[in-house]
Amino acid sequence: MPAATSSIPRRTAVPVKPSDAERRLLALAGEVTAAAKRDRPVAAALKLLASQYAPGSALPRAVARAWLAGRDDKTMTLALAWARENVRLALEEVLAGSSHEGALPGGADVRAWLLLAGCEAIAHEPPAAGADRLRDLLELTGQEADPL
Repeated sequence: MPAATSSIPRRTAVPVKPSDAERRLLALAGEVTAAAKRDRPVAAALKLLASQYAPGSALPRAVARAWLAGRDDKTMTLALAWARENVRLALEEVLAGSSHEGALPGGADVRAWLLLAGCEAIAHEPPAAGADRLRDLLELTGQEADPL
């Protein structure tokens, strides 16, 4: 008896090109990791994040476009979420490697989540408020802002 042939066509996996937002977030995660080696690593990481999420910067626009484009694409949505999670994990490592100062409660994981959300919110502030929000985040973590 001849072997049965399958009538189901074989699909080959097509690599998905990462979105601009995914590439930017993964690069940012690497930069946050590098901030852990600087003097005042928490302050360095927060300054980096605040600058990347500043009003008018490219990252918030890229993330917003990617979220809208990926609404009906589970793979794209998961890839973007994973890229953001890499940023949060990098910040968590910086916080875990530093002394816990300031008024912000919780473990490094919770503080990383809150601080990242705070930095992301800077994108929605008036441009003049960015420095004030960064100063607030630095204060919450017990970091001194650079003297003006």
